[in-house]
Amino acid sequence: MKGRESGMPEEDYWSSFFNPEAMLDQLLVMPGERCNVLEFGCGYGTFSLPAAQRAQGVVTALDIEPAMVELVAERAKAEGLPNVVAELRDFVEHGTGVPDESQGHAMIFNLLHIEDPVALLREAYRTLQPGGILSVIHWRSDIETPRGPPLTIRPKPEQCQSWLSEAGFDSVNRVDLESNAPYHYGMVARRPVG
Repeated sequence: MKGRESGMPEEDYWSSFFNPEAMLDQLLVMPGERCNVLEFGCGYGTFSLPAAQRAQGVVTALDIEPAMVELVAERAKAEGLPNVVAELRDFVEHGTGVPDESQGHAMIFNLLHIEDPVALLREAYRTLQPGGILSVIHWRSDIETPRGPPLTIRPKPEQCQSWLSEAGFDSVNRVDLESNAPYHYGMVARRPVG
């Protein structure tokens, strides 16, 4: 099921909103990290491919759009990134398909305006190993932006923090992305170890 107000603009326009490398630094996807990474809604691979250059595990890039999955797979091959698995998946309806506690890091970017964001966060929690990190970004709701869902359905940071806690995450911290993504805010949360 495609989320409400979802869809990708032209790639050049999309790329103008982000500095992916700097954002991954801020969102704790660190170079040399020995873990699997899961991205919910990979789109053009804006974040999946740079994450694959950093992580020493498998990067599973999921999307509901066949053209996006094919593009990410082609780009991963062209960039010599054998650790990218691009998969067509309706993760809102059917989950991610990855085993419990198999991921060290999960990324949910620009998706929490869907109808049931807590269910998506619970699926991310299920996939993460204890101590695993979830990074979230979303369009800001306090300013007009050149793209994104209507302001009325964009979650505010406080709402995201509440949903993350409800899904079981702890150590929920807001990340200031303004210098690398002026129209977005970020969060980093951890699955508890104990």
